Amino acid sequence: MVVRTPAIRCHALERVAKAELWIKAENLQYVAAFKARGAMLAVSRLPDEVRARGIITYSSGNHAQAVALAGRKFGCRVDIAMPVDAPKVKVDKVKQLGANIQFAGHTSEDRHKAALRIAARTGGHMVEPFDHADTIAGQGTATLEFVDQVHQLAGELDALVVPVGGGGLIAGACLACAGSGVQIYSAEPVGCDSLARSLAAGEIVAVTPGPTLADGLKPTRVGELNFAIAKQHVAGSYTVNDTEIKRALLALLLEAKLLVEPSAAAALAVVLRANLPGAPERVGVILSGGNIDPKLLTQLLAEGTGTYPETPRN
Repeated sequence: MVVRTPAIRCHALERVAKAELWIKAENLQYVAAFKARGAMLAVSRLPDEVRARGIITYSSGNHAQAVALAGRKFGCRVDIAMPVDAPKVKVDKVKQLGANIQFAGHTSEDRHKAALRIAARTGGHMVEPFDHADTIAGQGTATLEFVDQVHQLAGELDALVVPVGGGGLIAGACLACAGSGVQIYSAEPVGCDSLARSLAAGEIVAVTPGPTLADGLKPTRVGELNFAIAKQHVAGSYTVNDTEIKRALLALLLEAKLLVEPSAAAALAVVLRANLPGAPERVGVILSGGNIDPKLLTQLLAEGTGTYPETPRN
């Protein structure tokens, strides 16, 4: 229940990015997010007797859907702690997949504590959303596919920009690209930049997530295993504000004909600044998911966000 998503060259935005721009459309994955990869691998590796006790996780939405999907495939009970302000579109999809939801607070720490209470009560197994070797390995397959697809179509990527919440996707990307020469950069919302602060400090730094449209990129801290991997491989970190995220999201919709959620637009927002070190010629972006609330999309379309300047490529 994981598909090989397309790698698409976005000619329309290359004049802004000042680079050959390639996009990995994980918004077209099952449950419309890369999270299906990690959850499916992690649950598939559990012994039957462990799955029989049920599986549990905590998530703002996309990992919740992914674990619910895995639970349906393997026929096991799924309990998920989600934030009270989780987007309705994500909550509805989790329910449609048959999982039980407990709403808990606003932060990843709130829902983690709630999930631990569920585990203590039921004896179910915790499927970590990002800080686990199996989850990271599963997420890394998105980058493995991407690098191979671009290689077959055009050549080698020079740089890859990855949106970061807890860090599972970027940790997998680092492992997939190790030794390849691909420079990997992170993209986080302003005020939700645990990875950037941690890399600068040389140790994990927790944050109190600020307000952002990117609801999937709001952990209180990056995962420990993810940070250990990222600090060895990540070439640089960037933060983006809501205005940049909005512009990138609408650019994808109107120019590339791809609908994504705000979290997925964060990496493209970095690339469209056209200021990556060394002016890489071929740049890749992973679109992490496409679960946007229809009401939010309507609002963004009505507001408009400005256009990018008509800047020719070098």
